[in-house]
Amino acid sequence: MIRLDAGRSVEFCDGFRRRDFLHAGSLTALGLGLTQFAGLKAHGAVERSNEANCILLMLVGGPSQLDTWDMKRNAPAEIRGPYKAIRTNVPGIEISEIFPRMARHADKYAILRAMHHTAAAVHDTGHQMMQTGRLFQGGVEYPHAGCVVSKLRGPRDGAPPHVLLPRPIGNTGGNLPHGQSAGFLGKTFDPFVPDAASGYLAPLRAGGGRNWREMVERSVSEFEASRDARLSGAAFQQAYTLISSERARAAFDLGREPEKVRERYGMNRFGQSCLLARRLIEAGVRFVTVNMFETVFEEITWDIHGSEPFSPMSCYRDVVGPMFDMAYTSLLEELSERGLLESTMVAALGEFGRTPRVNPAGGRDHWPQCWSVLMAGGGVRGGQVVGASDETGSAPKDRPTSPAEVAATIYHSLGIDLEAELPGPLGKPVPVVERGVQPIRELFSLPS
Repeated sequence: MIRLDAGRSVEFCDGFRRRDFLHAGSLTALGLGLTQFAGLKAHGAVERSNEANCILLMLVGGPSQLDTWDMKRNAPAEIRGPYKAIRTNVPGIEISEIFPRMARHADKYAILRAMHHTAAAVHDTGHQMMQTGRLFQGGVEYPHAGCVVSKLRGPRDGAPPHVLLPRPIGNTGGNLPHGQSAGFLGKTFDPFVPDAASGYLAPLRAGGGRNWREMVERSVSEFEASRDARLSGAAFQQAYTLISSERARAAFDLGREPEKVRERYGMNRFGQSCLLARRLIEAGVRFVTVNMFETVFEEITWDIHGSEPFSPMSCYRDVVGPMFDMAYTSLLEELSERGLLESTMVAALGEFGRTPRVNPAGGRDHWPQCWSVLMAGGGVRGGQVVGASDETGSAPKDRPTSPAEVAATIYHSLGIDLEAELPGPLGKPVPVVERGVQPIRELFSLPS
């Protein structure tokens, strides 16, 4: 484990100090260690033929399709729910009143309204399927899409290829993997996870605190005895080069952003993580995953069962809706203004939808039979709806889409060959997506 509280620095024989070496940040146990970073080049992962990027917003908890992006204004109240449908800047497309800013930017994103899967209606399963395109089974854990990108594309401009913000998904009740690791690819390709708790988000806490760069500039005594500290020769130099880029380090410093920009995204974990995602893409990171929430227990989230320890439906109007509305639209706006939206897919994915009928507690329960997700950038044609649900939002009515197709769509946007093979368990090659799965071609206006 790397500690950030040791006071003395150590100088290497080439004149670099260990404090300099750790400038790039804390490498948590769940993040990318120096050995893993060095292994990226050792495994021949670097390929610069494609410069496309992806930001995956994992909307932990499962947003209700009927209260967000698939409004049923003519349905009975127990199905329709408490929120009104509002028009967007694209004729014919309506969304919930809880997203007034999104309504002004509907031309930038597409809505998939017929997402579905047939696996168990538990959060962990949905997280796996939406982030890997597959279901954990037979002891085989498939890699997160960002980890596949790490394997096939490797680092760029001295930045880690895949960064996960602000923290990995924790307990959501299923006791299963969440699909946020490199799985059978091995820890070399796990995401880089900065120390969000005491680092770049510290200014959000009452009383402030040291910022991320101040933290990581401190040398660490425990590191000296670790396996990473014993790296030598080419592997050590590769690791040092990969994480010593001033551009990559500076990307984590949100203090460089004007206060108005930070406020534009929202002064909360999700908003600031979305802002950081934009900065990381600019710094050369290929894939950024942002988990909107860490758990669904004792926290306001999309998981609106209506009774404790879960959230009431009113939180969509009061907390969760405004939080997403601010961060998502600011991210799309800034990527567009900076000329990055065309090359950066932004996928906002929930793990399932919610029951069509409001339950006795005034909430909605898990419903993987039908829900909505958002896709933008990366060649996606905004201002459209793909697929449709039935009159109660219960099941796909037209053009159903699956988690595997979403994964294929992300890979297609990144220029990754869908028939490319990964080194799987027991040496058996595994294709990046299941054989025969195709991207959602309507998003790109591709011929069928």
